[in-house]
Amino acid sequence: MKALSDIKKVGKQTLSLLHKLSIETLEDLLFYYPFRYDIIKRSDLKNANQDDKIVIDGVVGTIPTVFYIHRNLNKMSFKLSCEELLQVTIFNRAFLKSHLTIGKKITVIGKYDKKHHQVVASDIYLKEIGNQIEIHPIYHMVYGLSNHQLHQIILEALKEDLLLEDNIPMVYQEKYHFLSKEESLNILHNPKDIPSLKKARLRTKYEEMFVFMLQMNYLKKDKKNKLGLSRSIDRLLIDSFVSNLPFTLTEDQKKAVDQIYEDLTDEKRMNRLLQGDVGSGKTIVAVIAMYMNFLSGYQSALMAPTEILAVQHYQTIQKLLEQYPIKVALLTGKTKAKERKEIYRDLENGEISILIGTHALISEKVMYHNLGLVITDEQHRFGVNQRSNLKNKGLTPDILYMSATPIPRTYALTLYGDMDISNIRTKPSGRKDVITRVKSEKEIRDVLEAMYEQLKEKHQIYVIAPLIEESDKIDLTNVNDLYEHMQKAFGKVCTIGLLHGKMKNQEKEEVMDSFSKNEIQILISTTVVEVGVDVPNATMMVIFDAFRFGLSALHQLRGRVGRNSFTNYCYLISNQEVERLKIMTQTNDGFKISEEDFKMRGSGDLFGVRQSGDMEFKVADFRRDFNILLKAKEDSEEFLKENFDDPICQKIIGKMEHLD
Repeated sequence: MKALSDIKKVGKQTLSLLHKLSIETLEDLLFYYPFRYDIIKRSDLKNANQDDKIVIDGVVGTIPTVFYIHRNLNKMSFKLSCEELLQVTIFNRAFLKSHLTIGKKITVIGKYDKKHHQVVASDIYLKEIGNQIEIHPIYHMVYGLSNHQLHQIILEALKEDLLLEDNIPMVYQEKYHFLSKEESLNILHNPKDIPSLKKARLRTKYEEMFVFMLQMNYLKKDKKNKLGLSRSIDRLLIDSFVSNLPFTLTEDQKKAVDQIYEDLTDEKRMNRLLQGDVGSGKTIVAVIAMYMNFLSGYQSALMAPTEILAVQHYQTIQKLLEQYPIKVALLTGKTKAKERKEIYRDLENGEISILIGTHALISEKVMYHNLGLVITDEQHRFGVNQRSNLKNKGLTPDILYMSATPIPRTYALTLYGDMDISNIRTKPSGRKDVITRVKSEKEIRDVLEAMYEQLKEKHQIYVIAPLIEESDKIDLTNVNDLYEHMQKAFGKVCTIGLLHGKMKNQEKEEVMDSFSKNEIQILISTTVVEVGVDVPNATMMVIFDAFRFGLSALHQLRGRVGRNSFTNYCYLISNQEVERLKIMTQTNDGFKISEEDFKMRGSGDLFGVRQSGDMEFKVADFRRDFNILLKAKEDSEEFLKENFDDPICQKIIGKMEHLD
């Protein structure tokens, strides 16, 4: 395949932006799938009602004016001449001004204010669509690169002679009448109609799941033959360590510790998933596992998904181990060159026993003296490339995965069938359930008064919105609007911060650091706080448009509070009555919520906003597409058994034979 830089429309600056999206090759670009689709069909204003979402085309009637509200928020307005003269307002699209010349034909998508003849737009297309129906792919983006630009680049790439690897054996392609891989790829990026898009997505989901399940089935088959590291661990020293902790372990924690001890002293390699609800105490179990590993003379690495969480783990673990002769180090993107060099040296000569950080821990430059245990937090599965890096260093450590998103037993056995599973259900002593209440927007005064009470107690508050800015779902709250409202309500009595995914990493870290230090009392955020943020002084979570979130996401968000001995609250703001919100008020048990979540999820909405995927799936969702997964599991077992030497089978296994 061509290099990415050889594709038309990809210059140096665009190439740099693509790299920020982890698009390094032409293959990465082609498999960077849309996360949803906009269905564009022209509206009839005569039949449109107040607050309807409309799609209307016309010509620009006035020169747009732009008003900058603050650094990250601007508002642009102009007149659109169509069936009537409409006032159009759109947020954070000032860059479109130069294109919106008088007489320019455009299409506007937005919320219709019939009384005032105006539209609050979520998007503007620089062409008319007339009476046709269009399907527009929408991609996850990075600042500086528009959705339209990325789509055009992908369309250019699709013109190349593509040599695509097809991972579905012909017997199953024929059995299920699948589209070809090239055809489905073209449709996913440039759909013409809904039926063919459904076929392309089905084929892609099956392929992802077939590859995954073939790998899982191979691992199960091969697991019995894998030997672990030789260890001799004095159990009395472990018991002494546990008895010296400043708290008592729960029964579930004790059981998990026993299981890990048995794994580490057994001749087989450990491959264990530690599932525990938010705040259940998985970290201390991981610390005890690392202490066991230290006693047997090996080094440990703990990988966190974010720098913020890595720092939190480092501070916690250092404190727990301060009375022991165990050197703990932190390696992140912020580690200075001199300190980084010292860490590399001390790690290689064995002076560092525990290294904590992000995926930088297993980069090529990091050389271990004798790595014996790798713990991954909130990673679900240790990636193929990461394990390959370790194998290339001659390392075969034991693996412990930690997840705060429990999944039901049926799904766990299917997805993690190659692993042993430990569950922590009980909460540490002193932790109370979070009191959860559902309120409509009409009852917002009650919520504001409750927030004020928490502020008077010197506590902190999270406020969550589902959107960053005005978009196609303009009837939903966005963080910029919330920030303005909260400034009006509480700006004189506390400091309010803003956090969302479009901010640069350094900006996000500065905001979270300020919140952790109580320099910010109310944090307005999107779901970027869902995983890993630990601020014990935060006692209230307020989630706007709560109906928009799935049960697991709501539970994860709620889990950011209740990490203290205070009474904690979660307010779910919603004008829609949905069953899952009621469930949230009835239980704090993540395992029960997980079961209900799986029961309630149907086939899913093909054109809805997709929650972040699990495992390495890009289109498939193991919850929503579980029936496809079961079929792929059955087919892959059959294929592995009868066609082990088939090139497709060997190719898939060859890519992951280090998954041992």
